[in-house]
Amino acid sequence: MLRFLVRRTLGAIVILFLLSIVTFLLFFGMPRDPGLLMCGKACNPGALANIHHVLGLDKPISTQYGIFLKNLVMGSNGFAQGPCPAPCFGYSYHTNDLVWSTLTDRLPTTISLTLGGAFFFLLIGLGTGLIAAWKRGTLIDKTATAGAMVLGSMQIYFLGPLALALLVYQTHLFDKPAYNNFTSNPVSWFTGLIIPWVVLSTIFAAQYTRMARSAMIEQLQEEHVRTARAKGMSRKYVFFRYAWRGSLIPIVTIFGIDLGSLLGGAIITEYTFGLPGLGQLAVQSVFFSDLPLLLGVMLFSATMILLFNIVVDACYAFIDPRVRLA
Repeated sequence: MLRFLVRRTLGAIVILFLLSIVTFLLFFGMPRDPGLLMCGKACNPGALANIHHVLGLDKPISTQYGIFLKNLVMGSNGFAQGPCPAPCFGYSYHTNDLVWSTLTDRLPTTISLTLGGAFFFLLIGLGTGLIAAWKRGTLIDKTATAGAMVLGSMQIYFLGPLALALLVYQTHLFDKPAYNNFTSNPVSWFTGLIIPWVVLSTIFAAQYTRMARSAMIEQLQEEHVRTARAKGMSRKYVFFRYAWRGSLIPIVTIFGIDLGSLLGGAIITEYTFGLPGLGQLAVQSVFFSDLPLLLGVMLFSATMILLFNIVVDACYAFIDPRVRLA
């Protein structure tokens, strides 16, 4: 098990390294001069040359990437704004703040949104899916399946404004969504995120309902489950002792990808509700053509996805004893 985790971690580091090369080339290796994005409308050759010198754009692209990778691993004191400790993504073009500091400032909002939403959509989605599989072919099953299909076709940018209009502006049942520090005021933290959690979980819960139902029905057809039933074990015992664990494999796989993606920035949800997280930060970095900040968000998101893929692989052996990781 330990050897597997070490091998997967080393593989993830290699993938992240290759991804950093591709991402860097997308921003700084394209034919268009990235210095023009910073120069503005009143750009002149002297100002453009100064930007090239400050950002190192007057050097070969391989040298630029080497400097970027060195700064990322070891930090740098070569920035005009001041020292940049590792991991150093540089300074934001727009705010002149450290990119890494900006990412860590926005991260608590995204973590709160992700974990709260994940709790609700797992609880609702898996619960509904299991009930639908248990009551397969009944009205309950058909209602849950139809409801999941309808809700799964909805979009956050539609449900979000609708929830705000009904729950905040008309009925005043909830305050406008906002992020409050959990340690300072847990109640305000919860009430400020309840609507984004509900909207986010509505979309994902529908997907997990269908996934849990189909996975459970498939597991009920497996030979070891039918053998357990043939030995006289009760339907309830077989359902939860054998079929339930086997059905978690595809669910955990998708959950790891979804969780990593959300932690990298729930762009639409954060932008819809005005939450200052990584998703909103990504939109702002695109709007202001802030290349160091956008590069930092993309690499951070990729790291989260790779990390949770490793966690998911490690969970397989604990969920299903038939899985053997060499």
